[in-house]
Amino acid sequence: MASDQTNSRRRFAADVSRASGSSGPGPTAALAWETVLDLGEGPAPLHARLGDAVRAAVLSGRVPPGAALPPSRVLAETLGVSRWVVTEAYGQVVAEGFLESRTGSGTRVPLAAGTAPPSSRAAHDDVGTRATSSGRAGTGTRAPRARFDLGPGVPDLRHVPRAAWVRALREALAVAPDADLAAPDPTGHPATRAALATYLARARHVRAGAGDVVVTHGADDAMRRIAAALHQAGHRALLVEDPSWPRLRETAAAAGLTPVPVPVDEDGVDVDALLAASRRTGARAALVTPAHQFPTGAALSPGRREALVRWARDVDGVLVEDDYDAEFRYDRRPVAAMQGLAPDRVMLLGSLSKTMSPGFGLGWAVLPPGWLDRVVDRGGAGPSTIDQLALTRFLVSGAYERHLRASRGRFRRRREALVAALGAALPGGASVTGIAAGMHAVVTLPPGVVATDVVREAVLREVSVTAIERYRATAADGSDRETDRLVVGYGNLADARVEEAVARLAAAVRAARP
Repeated sequence: MASDQTNSRRRFAADVSRASGSSGPGPTAALAWETVLDLGEGPAPLHARLGDAVRAAVLSGRVPPGAALPPSRVLAETLGVSRWVVTEAYGQVVAEGFLESRTGSGTRVPLAAGTAPPSSRAAHDDVGTRATSSGRAGTGTRAPRARFDLGPGVPDLRHVPRAAWVRALREALAVAPDADLAAPDPTGHPATRAALATYLARARHVRAGAGDVVVTHGADDAMRRIAAALHQAGHRALLVEDPSWPRLRETAAAAGLTPVPVPVDEDGVDVDALLAASRRTGARAALVTPAHQFPTGAALSPGRREALVRWARDVDGVLVEDDYDAEFRYDRRPVAAMQGLAPDRVMLLGSLSKTMSPGFGLGWAVLPPGWLDRVVDRGGAGPSTIDQLALTRFLVSGAYERHLRASRGRFRRRREALVAALGAALPGGASVTGIAAGMHAVVTLPPGVVATDVVREAVLREVSVTAIERYRATAADGSDRETDRLVVGYGNLADARVEEAVARLAAAVRAARP
């Protein structure tokens, strides 16, 4: 048996050597990749876990700078996974700068590797932790962005309201009583909770008082607390949209909740499928994004909102509503939060991540009666009291809503320019879907064009973009390739670069055609 394994590894090394153009079995070809790339266990899809393993191997030096990785076919056979898993992982890690792919020389670790940080895609998360392909927190470092950044989830960092925030910070600190500078209240400063309740009632039609609000470090922090509280209350499963942003799913899984995927269509999460999954698994909690589903761009229809609420009441369950970019709707006024339909059943998550910047590290959770004591992190450190007081000032003065109005106008114009450019430049058969909202659009590719191939071609043209498959909670089998889609972000894309970015993306689509 040992001899068979040795021979198998020698054959594998020879395959790698031949495919990478090496003249001999150098250090890379000799690597036992099934050992070097430990996929581990967990709820994340295989391609995400493989991507994490590649990053870890590069950063640790187990795969040295300049080394060639095995061709996708060879690595898939070695690891016992599908070739799609390998090509998807390679494509994403190339897009992040950990690997480079050039025609004729295969996929290699850049000569500067080991110092290159993880994902260039910024976080949906509030402190930058939704930055890796699986959505898990990375090493805390970040790679340089692509010249044309079409990654989703980043607000316009050029227009962060720095002066207004500094003014609010200075004014809040100047008038804060000495008692406010003591240890922070684990639920949040009373004035901040009151200001948030007032703002959310006015802007999102939330039905809650200050006593129902908890100030958090962001949506991920809120989800961590809520998932732990749900587990403590006896929940063991969480219904999640598929596709959706991975980070909250994985945060729930880390707390002991098994994510149960539920499909999404043009009207949002499929409630009939959700009810069936609930009956099958016993799940009584669901994580949803009603205002603007990520990544499909759908809005949950009114009928489905009501059906979700009925389900939660029928099963004595709860709905966790991620309200992450609900303020940005361009074809009409933003729809109200679902929480207003059922304050006794809905937990609402929000943050400054999309509206201002993930760097502020501030968010909130609005909780149903009886849940606050379970969710409050009394043993942890909450957000800075000074930052909370600045947020209070920012909200009460109207500065926050003025910033949102300016942002809505800026994003609306940018989205219109992007959609127009995509319509003019993309090859026939491509189309843009999703409601006019948020900071990303979804591009359905022409039949036969594979999104991961486009991602790789785009990297060669200095464009970062993401395949929608990256956000699936279940692994794709490749049977629906005719509907492959890209998630195209425009939040942090300079207006002057829209047309050239789209022209380069269109060239990548043409190059990826079979």
